[in-house]
Amino acid sequence: MKKPAWLLLGIILFLSLFLGGCIEQNTASDDHKSRNAGRPSDNKKPVDGGDLIIGSIGSPILFNPLYSNDGVSADIQDFIFEGLVGSSKEDFSPATDKLAADVEESEDGLTYTVKLKEGIKFHDGEDLTADDVVFTYRIPLSPDYDGPRKSYFEALESVEKVDDETIKFRLNKVDAQFQTVGLSFGILPEHILKDVPIRELAEHEFNTKKPIGSGPFKFVEWEDGEYVKVEAFDEYYQGRPHLDTITMKFVPDTNAMLTQLKNRDIDFYAGIPASDIETVKSFQNDIDIKIEEGLALSYTFFAGNMRNELFKDKKVRQAIAHAIDRETIVNEILEGHGQVAHVPESPLSWAYNPDVPKFEYDPEKAKKMLADAGWKPGKDGILKKDGKRFSFELKTNHGSRVREDIVVLLQEQLKKAGIEAKPVFVDYSTLINDVKPGVWNFDAVIFAWLLGTDPDPSSFFHSKEIDKGLNFIGYTNAELDRLMEIQLQERDLEKRKELIGKIQAKIAEDQPYILLFYPTEFRAMPAELEGYEFHPKNKIYKPHQWWLNKQD
Repeated sequence: MKKPAWLLLGIILFLSLFLGGCIEQNTASDDHKSRNAGRPSDNKKPVDGGDLIIGSIGSPILFNPLYSNDGVSADIQDFIFEGLVGSSKEDFSPATDKLAADVEESEDGLTYTVKLKEGIKFHDGEDLTADDVVFTYRIPLSPDYDGPRKSYFEALESVEKVDDETIKFRLNKVDAQFQTVGLSFGILPEHILKDVPIRELAEHEFNTKKPIGSGPFKFVEWEDGEYVKVEAFDEYYQGRPHLDTITMKFVPDTNAMLTQLKNRDIDFYAGIPASDIETVKSFQNDIDIKIEEGLALSYTFFAGNMRNELFKDKKVRQAIAHAIDRETIVNEILEGHGQVAHVPESPLSWAYNPDVPKFEYDPEKAKKMLADAGWKPGKDGILKKDGKRFSFELKTNHGSRVREDIVVLLQEQLKKAGIEAKPVFVDYSTLINDVKPGVWNFDAVIFAWLLGTDPDPSSFFHSKEIDKGLNFIGYTNAELDRLMEIQLQERDLEKRKELIGKIQAKIAEDQPYILLFYPTEFRAMPAELEGYEFHPKNKIYKPHQWWLNKQD
């Protein structure tokens, strides 16, 4: 693969259920630790067979890489579908560990030629060829496509078949994230979906009842609210996976998840709350599990809906930031397992800029800024302006103990500044629906983004992403729109880093998100599970390599 100068790039946008953690090192590889339960690898060759049950808080929505935008669906899609390129777990550079044998970029950065590996088949036995790649990529180019991925393909002019194993992508402008992000989406089967009108694809039964991809595991069944089961694909082009089946079991909350883990009703639990990690460690030897931990590519934040007059004033948002004690969140809710966040990017990113405006905890300053903005205390102590109380609902998903505790803590902290935040807890799928384009059913939320490997912030903060994208809070800044467009056309890594640093600093000043913390991901799994590699973004990473080293 020819690697361009910008090779460390990509934000793939999925909502996250990551729940908390700590940061100790500075790279994805160095920040990973394994705590084994006394069952070290004996260097045996992998053996086939066995089943794994993965616990998940929240249920999926659908299985189609061009239409899904939640983390649970994404995890299951990682079993079923494969894209042209993956990402290295060390530096997030594009990796040819997926369908592409080679990706060649032209000197002007406007053409990408992709060569497929040999012997790739879909789960129904049909060959995956260049025709399927062309079919997949022409979907987001259609004016009838209304999915959340459209902005990733704005620079894509055309996609053409050269031969059965070669595809040529032509861009109308340089797009620095195209190889890492644009070429990463799972390939869909043309022979199944070619007659489905694109405007009907989002609701087609393929996405829920009959998803067929080319990934290492094939879909078996989905019992809504209970589980999704996949089984090994015997004709997987990288070789049959070692495990026979994997079941994603849906569990209502963290308490139930811990109980099921302790009873080994589930085998794998990613996203253990920091407040529970010591509990898990206390019984890990008894149930024969190990714990992998590392910095996740994620951040958790507070955000107000800017369609609400309460959150339109930048000075008010800055005051709210001063009213929130993020150190207490980290030290008490995460029990010290976390790092306060100020930058809308992970510290793992090559583009992370630590030199941004910071709004440290200062409740007196918060009160003064709110007073300067015209907010005066009412008889009940809650601020009022023009007859309107500073009162709003603060929404998050129940089942996440960390997020629930944050909402309760923020209710207390904001009240000291004269702000009434009323906790609202909904199930995960309801929360996802409430922030969907056109719905926007929230005042303010505690939320998290599971970031990808490109630091482009456009999908969250560009005004073009408001109507149908992921800028669900309705944030607009014309200067930042321009800078975000410029950085995507900059192929020089250092120049792009400088541009993104300016964007991060301006976002930090505007406070559309009040960032709370960067989490470390704690993952519990069977001590006998071998072949598992910790990836900061993908807990489902190279699952065809996983195997159970059963001892006699």
